[in-house]
Amino acid sequence: MRFKENYKNETILTREKNKLIIARVSEVQRELFKVLCKYGETNARLKGAFYKDKTNIEYPVVGDYVLLQYNENGNSLIEEICERKSSFSRTDFSGHAAGYVKTVKEQVIAANFDYVFILSSLNHDFNLNRITRYISVALQSGGKPIVILTKADECDDPNAYIEQVKSISEKADVLAISAKTGYGMTQLNVYMQAGKTIVFLGSSGVGKSTLVNAIAGEDIMVVSEIRENDSKGRHTTTHRQLIELASGVIVIDTPGIRELGIWDAEDGINDTFSDVIQLFAKCKYRNCSHSKEPGCAVNQAIEEGILSRERWKTYCQLSNENEWGKNKAVYTKKEKLANKIKGGKNRR
Repeated sequence: MRFKENYKNETILTREKNKLIIARVSEVQRELFKVLCKYGETNARLKGAFYKDKTNIEYPVVGDYVLLQYNENGNSLIEEICERKSSFSRTDFSGHAAGYVKTVKEQVIAANFDYVFILSSLNHDFNLNRITRYISVALQSGGKPIVILTKADECDDPNAYIEQVKSISEKADVLAISAKTGYGMTQLNVYMQAGKTIVFLGSSGVGKSTLVNAIAGEDIMVVSEIRENDSKGRHTTTHRQLIELASGVIVIDTPGIRELGIWDAEDGINDTFSDVIQLFAKCKYRNCSHSKEPGCAVNQAIEEGILSRERWKTYCQLSNENEWGKNKAVYTKKEKLANKIKGGKNRR
């Protein structure tokens, strides 16, 4: 695999003089990383300094640019993560016990991409609320959301679905394709530029691997069959990986993500629901709860058919989930700090 260095700034140039080179993470498997650098693909581990502050540690993810102490005879050493221009995160719930979530934290899925390809197939998998959730997170990430409705050959009227998705947000491009028949595939050409990085998101069975193979012009991804009764498929991608195609386009493939926990995505949610946010300023009372207050612009818009109840319900759901995640994360941090202080006193 070739490696083209697309990350340059004065800090990196200075550090490179100290015998550190730029590399990009292509695969993560526990504590071992595969990275691409000017010497090719190599294995790397983290410098010990990464583990000193375990309360606020940030690990490299697929797509990250890192500063590397290269070792041609063994594992190289990752010294530092370079600043991310974009990153895709979700809420990570850890330590479930009798319905109680012990830890809520951010899980970064991928970094440094230009486009977020949100795939949803035109069969039983199609879910407008899920697509809305993906668009909100994509807008927060810093990448451009592109909703790709796959398997258009299995649908009588793809345009009807395109219009539904376009109603979600004007900031997301929407197109329908069939990798099997070639329908609509030329629409992807505008995004297929050498050096550009695309992260693929979607449930299992939506055709991510098939689309990657079609774009690449060769079978580089394993494709599995889906169940006909519910259109669900197996996770053909078992871990995140970065692949550079012969065209120079870089793809980050992810395991099928059916449920996507919202993590600190307030700006993305507001961008997706800009029409709803504009209504808030028109309410009679500044602290309007949008329930039964007189002069509520939201209720008026719903009654007049300007805003659908379903869209308002989805906005409330995502906003509440985002707020809950933030509050839970703050609570968890305070709890950890209290336990740390308490533990210190007990050791005296």
